[in-house]
Amino acid sequence: MSPTAKGLILLCRPGFEAECAAEAEAIARHAGLQGRARTAPNAGSVHFVCDELFDWKLVLEATPFSAFVFARQRSVWVDRVADMPQEDRATPLVEAIAALEVQIGRVEVETADTNEAKTLSGFLKRFIPHIERALVSRRILRDKPDLPTLHLFFKDSSQADLGLSRPGDASPWNMGIARLRMPRNAPSRSTLKLAEAFDALMTEEERAQSLKPGLYAVDLGAAPGGWSYQFSERGMHVYAVDNGPLADSLVAAGMVEHVRADGFSWRSPRKQVEWLVCDMVEQPARIAQLVSDWVASGKAKRCIFNLKLPMKKRFEELKRCRQVIDARFKLHGDSYVLRIKHLYHDREEVTAYLAKLPAPPVETPKMSRR
Repeated sequence: MSPTAKGLILLCRPGFEAECAAEAEAIARHAGLQGRARTAPNAGSVHFVCDELFDWKLVLEATPFSAFVFARQRSVWVDRVADMPQEDRATPLVEAIAALEVQIGRVEVETADTNEAKTLSGFLKRFIPHIERALVSRRILRDKPDLPTLHLFFKDSSQADLGLSRPGDASPWNMGIARLRMPRNAPSRSTLKLAEAFDALMTEEERAQSLKPGLYAVDLGAAPGGWSYQFSERGMHVYAVDNGPLADSLVAAGMVEHVRADGFSWRSPRKQVEWLVCDMVEQPARIAQLVSDWVASGKAKRCIFNLKLPMKKRFEELKRCRQVIDARFKLHGDSYVLRIKHLYHDREEVTAYLAKLPAPPVETPKMSRR
């Protein structure tokens, strides 16, 4: 018998629980799931609790990870093991996992991204190997990458929530935290944000098509050059648009042309570039209008940009930006793809990927024979 879903386990950046909860309720409502999100300020997690019990696979399909902006990680909540005795925590947890009657291909151990939760790291490092060995011996944990992933979310050492996800429908990083290494020659740490965006917001095919030597990119609000660096390191030409200074090493490499101009008024000398990226500090709706104009008009094939959200009504402001982009593309009936995530390397902003979809081919009517 397939496990029933209690709801969803969502991990988010501490301080963004309200936005994550509002988004979870909106996604669930759209999918016909009734329930309520529960959280606490700076908890770093949200539990959406369903009013009814459903098959976990149905809830998973109705709430895909790609639909969430503010959730770093999402799994379907199927059970809770509370009050695990200090003398033997492993037995009740293993028995609860076995009772799910689901074979799994991987175990993800999770906590909230808070200082309080980080104190669990030592305990979990010692404890989890015992759980994994027990699951292997009972043939629950199998070396098969297509099997579901088991998420063990620990509130403390005596309580764990059990969640399930499918490969490809969850963050590829544990707890949704991208641990990226800072490149030695990068001008600023903002380069990590674009590196994470390439992996989090694009498909492998999209990356292969668009991140290759010889292509052109425009970087609006480029200084000191962290985003331009990502393109130049791949052998791409960059127009770095900013009145502020760029790192000397970036310009000296020869792939970056520093254009001292305003990002809202500057126009590319090329008819079309492969990339537009934008990390300017400006009202979110104004940025949404700017980048959608570039992509909808064909001046850029694709774009990654930041939306600096206000301290209050972040969720509402994000909806407004979506509406601005949608209205721009609807002017000529164009289709587009828009993916938005609150990345690990984001703070008050969210990062988005926007691309215009090619028009469907026009079918030529066939002449009938008489």
